Amino acid sequence: MAVNKIHFYLIITILFIQCDKKIEQSESNFETIFETSNGTETPEYNDVIKFYKDLSETFNSVAIYDMQKTDSGQPLHLVTFNPNRTFESEFSRADEKSILLVNNGIHPGESDGIDASMLLIRDLAQGKIETPENTIIAVIPIYNIGGALNRNSTTRTNQNGPKSYGFRGNARNYDLNRDFIKADTKNARAFANLFRIVKPDYFIDNHVSNGADYQYTLTHLFTQHNKLGGQLGNYLHTSLMPKLEDSLAKAQWDITPYVNVFNQSPEKGFTQFMDSPRYSTGYTTLFGTVGMMVETHMLKPYKQRVEGTYELMKQFIKIIDEDVSVIKNLRKIDADLYKVGSYYPIQWRVDSTQTKTLNFKGYEAEMPPSELTGAQRLKFDRTKPYARDVTYYNTFKAVDSITIPEQYIVPQGYWNVIELLKKNKISYDVVQKDTVITAEVYHIKDYETRNSPYEGHYLHYNTAVEVSEEEVALKKGDYIFNTQQDGVRYLLETLEPSATDSFFNWNFFDTILQQKEGFSPYVWEDKAVEFLNANPNIKADFEEKKAAEPDFNANWFAQLDWIHKQSPNYEAAHLRYPIIRMGG
Repeated sequence: MAVNKIHFYLIITILFIQCDKKIEQSESNFETIFETSNGTETPEYNDVIKFYKDLSETFNSVAIYDMQKTDSGQPLHLVTFNPNRTFESEFSRADEKSILLVNNGIHPGESDGIDASMLLIRDLAQGKIETPENTIIAVIPIYNIGGALNRNSTTRTNQNGPKSYGFRGNARNYDLNRDFIKADTKNARAFANLFRIVKPDYFIDNHVSNGADYQYTLTHLFTQHNKLGGQLGNYLHTSLMPKLEDSLAKAQWDITPYVNVFNQSPEKGFTQFMDSPRYSTGYTTLFGTVGMMVETHMLKPYKQRVEGTYELMKQFIKIIDEDVSVIKNLRKIDADLYKVGSYYPIQWRVDSTQTKTLNFKGYEAEMPPSELTGAQRLKFDRTKPYARDVTYYNTFKAVDSITIPEQYIVPQGYWNVIELLKKNKISYDVVQKDTVITAEVYHIKDYETRNSPYEGHYLHYNTAVEVSEEEVALKKGDYIFNTQQDGVRYLLETLEPSATDSFFNWNFFDTILQQKEGFSPYVWEDKAVEFLNANPNIKADFEEKKAAEPDFNANWFAQLDWIHKQSPNYEAAHLRYPIIRMGG
């Protein structure tokens, strides 16, 4: 068995050559630019990293690691707060602590979490807030380093501060919160490496958003609980989320679910956001991590947004620190959900029969004529706040599923797919000799494609397949991925072509959609007659199709093409999905 395991001790030996830190606090009080500017400014990238390095040199409870490089050429950094760290490894899981991973600056213009995390780690290190007994805090200071270095004061058109900030696109102009599955960027690949080392129980991704105006500074976007599934999904929906809402309310911070509307009033109700695996929390869900995005409201003052993000993380840590035994047990239970032969949902839809009523705090909206265009425009009146019941659609149901196979076999020629599976620490075997097996094979029956580019791709959707059982020739060196491992959901979501964010839908297999060999009509015409005469059943189907379909009957080329596709001359690779399924 060739298993792709991280070499913990080599890496940790390198990372932990920091053990001569000064225990005593330096003369610096680690006041941040956010604080000295009275909540109007956020630090530049180099200042953020220097802040954490200085903290790590002063407090043994804080460490900062250089991880893999990003598209910017700079490494992704990981900061941890752990008063009881060991020399061997923080992430060996030798103790019973839970791990929270916080991600900041995926969109660097949304800098609230960058500042809030600096305050949080500093205050934990200085003992200004209660130290969690059962939780290690891990922080990515700035994920989109290239975007953070591309600083300006204008591109966040709707945003109320800070004075200057980073840009949404990364060093190659990718929106990184659409890249977690396709991993076109070094950022996403560095994140996968970091994430699979840390293996967090919980994940927070800090954002800023505005689709409408309302009274809340804080909104939460937990990963969709039906999709998370199992005991973890139930825990998130019935325990963690209500506890967080209640604790923030007691701290005088109202919070509501993410307001999933754009340029319309929320009072008509809204739907929970479905975070497919292209998004951060959709990706982390695939490994049993309970995730949420914080979405502060960009029209609120920057100081208020940062303070709200800080308070949310502080309350979140208190809750999960108490739930340490709960999350461990639930993750163990849910590990048994994805057995060979069981059904796994790959497509979801809102269940409109199950809703929740929110007492929503908004502003009255009107549609006056625009002074600029003359058309009606949306306008919120902040002098008319309201608290009103609105319908919230937060239940989803599966509308398509697959059975979990025992194995996927990936031909070695698809090195791009294999490379991503390896980077996500998916275990594998290698075929030792050429052989022929009987396996399930997919043929692409139908799909649609976006008409405009989306994050470097023309994304497919509504993909449908036909399943057949065939004899398949395996070559020595092909890869075998067993599904019964902790990456089972990653395998299913990427390798099942009908899944929303499958590698097929992200264009990894577009070469099979193009027919490589064809025919010249003047040559094939005579051969087609010979073929039909030698195959009376196919000839009968041909005549029946012409009689039933007038358009087909009137199209001579379509007729020749149909006959060609029934013949041995038609290439087997066209529309044949190259990854096969074994068992299940």
